[in-house]
Amino acid sequence: MKRILLPTDFSPTARNAIEYALAMFEKESCTFYLLHTYTPAIYRVDYLLGGAAISALPDAEVGRSAEGLDKTLSEMKKMSKNPEHRFEIVSAFNILSHEINELTESKKIDLVIMGTKGATGAKEVFIGSNTVYVLRKASIPVLVVPDKVAYSPIKEILFPTNYLSRYKKFEIQHILNLATSEDAMVTVLHVKETPELSEEQLANKAYLDKLLENTAHTFIELQDTRMPYAVIEYLEKESFDLLAMMNKKHNLLEQIFSKQNVDHVGYHIKIPFLSVRDTSEFGSREEWSEFGLNWGDLSELQKR
Repeated sequence: MKRILLPTDFSPTARNAIEYALAMFEKESCTFYLLHTYTPAIYRVDYLLGGAAISALPDAEVGRSAEGLDKTLSEMKKMSKNPEHRFEIVSAFNILSHEINELTESKKIDLVIMGTKGATGAKEVFIGSNTVYVLRKASIPVLVVPDKVAYSPIKEILFPTNYLSRYKKFEIQHILNLATSEDAMVTVLHVKETPELSEEQLANKAYLDKLLENTAHTFIELQDTRMPYAVIEYLEKESFDLLAMMNKKHNLLEQIFSKQNVDHVGYHIKIPFLSVRDTSEFGSREEWSEFGLNWGDLSELQKR
């Protein structure tokens, strides 16, 4: 049984993501965890001692959270037609990203599905988004559903990569499972920033090709453009149902002085966007050879 976490702030955007999730897993056995987090306007001593549960004084946010969750749960049960759908509600005095990671551990969550409005106005805004912050912190895949996007079968998946990571099989498997369940084609998109791929990139491309061998897929190279805007431009030219990206954790300096690719793409995307944590490092020659590939023999790889 899949375990799906659905954060909500009771907005139309959050409701749309819930509807998307119920439609996406319409025929599957699932437990949906409906989550609302809150923090009181004024931190009281009783909160520090144990939270709202032991507070002698009522808190408006506690009541609002409980009422909103009960109402949303009732609506979800009406929307779902699958008797194998189970529902649980969670109201938490916590930061959203922290609570998601705690529930991921305690409830063994498989996937987070949440909504986003993206950028507003002509000027890009890169701070203040719960969605993007969750993408940075989540240890499990997060599926982001843009506002007003309804579920439709996923037949074309765009998967951008720079071939600088040797992806861990269990992490890339999240994307492969989705492609298999939806009978989708995966287009691997590489934005060429150098004339030729390095030996490491060629090795990683070959490894990825092997991981995808049981999934319909194709490789595309783009030149004379740059990330992350190349992905946006390609999505505008071609038709895809889902964007899937491996989300690499950057070091502190990179976090301060540059924006992660998922930040930029997440604010502009007009189709659902799956972010999967990338904890990989380039493996040893022995690890790379587990698929029977020869590190030193790159002649065939260079032809691809």
